[in-house]
Amino acid sequence: MDKIVIHGGNRLKGDVRVSGAKNSALPLLFATLLAPGVHRVSNVPNLRDIGTVEKLLTILGAEVRREGGVFTVDATRIASVEAPYDLVRTMRASVLVLGPLLARLGHARVSLPGGCAIGARPINLHLKGLEAMGAKITLDHGYVEAKARRLKGARIYLDFPTVGGTENLMMAAALAKGVTTLENAAAEPEIVELADAINCMGGKVRGAGTDTIVIEGVDELRPLGYAVMPDRIEAGTFMIAAAMTRGDVRVIGAVPAHQDALLGKLREAGVEVLVEEGAIRVRGPRKITSVNIKTQPYPGFPTDMQAQFMALMTLGNSTSIISENVFENRFMHVCELQRMGADIAIEGHTAAVRGVKSLLGAPVMATDLRASASLVLAGLAADNTTEISRIYHLDRGYERLEEKFNELGADIRRVSEVKEAVPAPLKVVGLAGDA
Repeated sequence: MDKIVIHGGNRLKGDVRVSGAKNSALPLLFATLLAPGVHRVSNVPNLRDIGTVEKLLTILGAEVRREGGVFTVDATRIASVEAPYDLVRTMRASVLVLGPLLARLGHARVSLPGGCAIGARPINLHLKGLEAMGAKITLDHGYVEAKARRLKGARIYLDFPTVGGTENLMMAAALAKGVTTLENAAAEPEIVELADAINCMGGKVRGAGTDTIVIEGVDELRPLGYAVMPDRIEAGTFMIAAAMTRGDVRVIGAVPAHQDALLGKLREAGVEVLVEEGAIRVRGPRKITSVNIKTQPYPGFPTDMQAQFMALMTLGNSTSIISENVFENRFMHVCELQRMGADIAIEGHTAAVRGVKSLLGAPVMATDLRASASLVLAGLAADNTTEISRIYHLDRGYERLEEKFNELGADIRRVSEVKEAVPAPLKVVGLAGDA
């Protein structure tokens, strides 16, 4: 198993290019199940989760070819409608096959994803919406089985603006008979991108980016050709890295319109943020001003940036109050930051972060994807050496992260953790009973 070793204290400087967005690439690749033919999706990042999608599409019968960041998916022949537990348990987004398979083939059998490190995240809203569209849902030995001769349009109110639920229902509605209206829908840029992709396939989706999305079902869709947008969470992670190291970094490909909440809080914290053509430039201050944040569904402050922003606030000039309002268990990185000298107190869904003069390198352990990123940021700004174990979490969402940071002047490397070999038992020969 690999770990990351960081010798902190280097000021980051230079240009870094953002990879394609993981949270957009996943639904786009699953959307290829909606139509027979050969699909082409480009600017796909090389991540562990993307590898899981490739395996799942192949199990379902699609022919998948990857050349660099370009995926070619021949979805002409889909031979299976089952997403097995072994894959769904490693990536919850695998449940996004439910809508496309049901819409195109009238049948889907998908393992329940269970819980995860940052919260339960149930799929009940996905199922409630599909039932409203006429699907018969049954639960059988840990699997959701959905059947419908053809889905029908419906008016669906989502109790919470779930991103995955909105995506699943959008894809299902694309081939349904009639009009589907999703109320209190998620409005993230990834939702807009999926709607654009469905429209490129001949679908009729309008209202994406607002809380009401209207999908007029069509009889068939054509193959997709699409380039994945830049990853706004990766871009934000590099911006915070620049701020924490008093650096000067141009994040190339970052889309300012996707970053309003984060950019506003960075400026409030005293960070210099300059919007340039095709990039956002960030210059870190001599001293970070402590500010408060509350995570909210888009366009509020993103929960996927909470851990990274907390790392920034550990170096603030006073106390920052961070409220997590999206997931119920997303402070698992706090104990690890405390090992590095951070002064953080938790009460319920709120963390009080009192800034310290400096962080100190220490051995720490990653607990989930964004927690991993927060520890990397803390290690870059800390004195001495930080070792981060269980970095397979990091590989789920960041492409070539250590290489990109090194190109900015960091001292970070990936090394293999070698376990001490256990001597094999001695074999005694020549005794009775030996062959």
